Amino acid sequence: AKAPTIAYNNKDWKAVKAAVTPDFLYDEIATQRKIQGVDKVIAAWQGWGTAFPDSKATFHNAYASGDTVVLEVTWRGTHKGPLQTETGQIPATGKPIEIRACGVLEIAGGKAKSMRHYWDMATMLQQIGASE
Repeated sequence: AKAPTIAYNNKDWKAVKAAVTPDFLYDEIATQRKIQGVDKVIAAWQGWGTAFPDSKATFHNAYASGDTVVLEVTWRGTHKGPLQTETGQIPATGKPIEIRACGVLEIAGGKAKSMRHYWDMATMLQQIGASE
C-alpha cells in the first residue's frame, strides 16, 4: 500500500504505474479533484512534483482491514515551482511546507485500486504565503 507514495517520493512514474491498477482512482479531498486512470493521476502528481520537487512523505502509521489500508504521513517539501490551482498559478515562493495527511487505499490484486487523500489545503497555502 505504501508503494505509490514511495514511488512519488522518488518521482519514479514507472514505479507509480507498477504499483496501481490501470483504472486507479485518486480522490484528493482537499482540492475536490477525483482523477481516474493511472496516466491522469501521474500527470496530476507530476504537477505537485513541479511545484514541490523535493516533496516527500514520511510514514508514521499504517492500519489494514481486509482490502483497505490507512496510511498516516507528513508531507514536507519546498515550493520551488509554479503551483497550478483551480483559480490560476501560484508562483514559487521558496517556502517550506510540512503537512500531516492520511491516505485511505483500496487494494486489489496486490495493487492500489483507489486512494482517498486527506490533507489540509488551508495550512499549505498559509505556509507558502498564499493566504493568511
